[in-house]
Amino acid sequence: MSLNLLDWFIIIIYLTAMVGLSFFLARGQKTARDYYLGGNKTAPLPIALSTMATQCSTNSLLGAPAFVAFAAGGGILWLQYELAVPFAMIALMAVIFPVFRRLKLISLYAYLQKRFDRKTRMAISILFQFLRAFSTGVTVYGISLVLMVCLDLPFWAAVLLLGGITILYDVLGGMRAVIWSDVIQVVVLFGAILAAVAVAVHLVGGLDEVFVRFDSRRLQAVDFGHHGLGDGKTFAFWPMLLGGFFLYLSYYGCDQTQAQRELSTRSVDDTRQALFLDGMLRFPLVVSYCFLGVCLGAYAMVHPEFVSGLPPNETGTANYNLAVPIFVLKHFPHGLIGLVMVGLVAAAMSSLDSTLNALSALTMQDLVGGFVKRGFSHRAEMMLSKMFTGFWGVVCLTFSFYVGNVSPTIIESVNKIGSLINGPLLAVFLMGLLTRRVNGQGALCGLIAGFSGNLWLWRYAPDISWLWWNVIGFLVAYAAGYVISLIFPAPEATRLSGTLYRRDDPQRSAPRRNWRFYYLILALYGSGILGLLVIVTLDF
Repeated sequence: MSLNLLDWFIIIIYLTAMVGLSFFLARGQKTARDYYLGGNKTAPLPIALSTMATQCSTNSLLGAPAFVAFAAGGGILWLQYELAVPFAMIALMAVIFPVFRRLKLISLYAYLQKRFDRKTRMAISILFQFLRAFSTGVTVYGISLVLMVCLDLPFWAAVLLLGGITILYDVLGGMRAVIWSDVIQVVVLFGAILAAVAVAVHLVGGLDEVFVRFDSRRLQAVDFGHHGLGDGKTFAFWPMLLGGFFLYLSYYGCDQTQAQRELSTRSVDDTRQALFLDGMLRFPLVVSYCFLGVCLGAYAMVHPEFVSGLPPNETGTANYNLAVPIFVLKHFPHGLIGLVMVGLVAAAMSSLDSTLNALSALTMQDLVGGFVKRGFSHRAEMMLSKMFTGFWGVVCLTFSFYVGNVSPTIIESVNKIGSLINGPLLAVFLMGLLTRRVNGQGALCGLIAGFSGNLWLWRYAPDISWLWWNVIGFLVAYAAGYVISLIFPAPEATRLSGTLYRRDDPQRSAPRRNWRFYYLILALYGSGILGLLVIVTLDF
């Protein structure tokens, strides 16, 4: 079954509404802080939902159910990855973001100049911009292939549909458009997942029948029997817990695309509340699309022709990533197909919009701002900000046309690149926040040492889970950075002022809430998730 006029009407109405929303939200924007941080007026809940929407990309929506239902060695082991999220949120709320918010940053990497020096800021910012633009181009390529099949469009049209609308509303509305469009998108996406689950359960014959039909070996939710340090088991418990903890600390705290939204709140208390909500709400969303994988696996057992009918990938085997959209096209009525396709497009757009806004912010703040000493008028600053958003959109879309021949391997490689750099990047920031002795020379050398060590592991130790790279890269970078700093003079006192974490910071306003109580809730929540996964494993 293909889309009809009703489905296309729903998709077009949705895309038009996104552009109209950006026009509405653009009112009153006068400065770069308005454009990149929404004027620091956004409440915690929209920021938390926006962050979740970005993280639940089309790759997650399609890849996670495929991993759970069909991938060799897959299953609901993926849920172990979520164990680290609540604990990472505690560290972000208590240590990292209070300092960042006090400094009133737009570019996260401006902190590195304040604490170390300009070359550290420039090196890391440029590295981030290049890697993020390239990986986003690969993501656009992969998503556009899916849209090409689902929407029956040529590849170039799928790229322009996805990228053109996203660039337009992002250029017009800035961070406010990113946040509020993401809020709408996560609601649409969650509704699409629930609808697909309901239809799959009905077709299999009920919820009990789903668990009877699904391969019980794939219902092992925790793997305590392996360690990932040379046994070839990537998704064992310890690498997913510890590696995930360092990954999420870096992802939320050191990645401009994520941290920029946390910098958009009205106060440090609101930032903490947004992180708390994200830590509480993320697991149910991930469970929903992993359970969709369980339902599709059970459906495939009842209807084995479903898997054999999936379009092949470039190796000639069934492309499991298309299982969700093909299932929808096969069993959903028109109109509802359009709504689910909107959810698919929404997931893709929510990943792209925050990237473009973040790259524009870094270009303006770290590159242009560093060379133009006299500054700009507010009007010129706004014009340049919008131009750079459009520029990075064109760059990312252009990349998507040139990665086709290498994408089957490069997509996995890009995911691993995140773990190559996450640990060392986190080490640089924590060396700045937690030590007085580390200087710019040590920070840069530590980053290089940690990154190089992870490259060595990738090349010469393939049996070590890439999740461990987040931990190993952090430890190597931190140790090397501290030792090398001893060779050079200690940082000046002026660089340390306001850039160190202090538990009893006299400049910090009294919090409105007892955040230690919230930390306890998150710790208990993370422990409860582990207990739930153990119970599921024992039951099946």
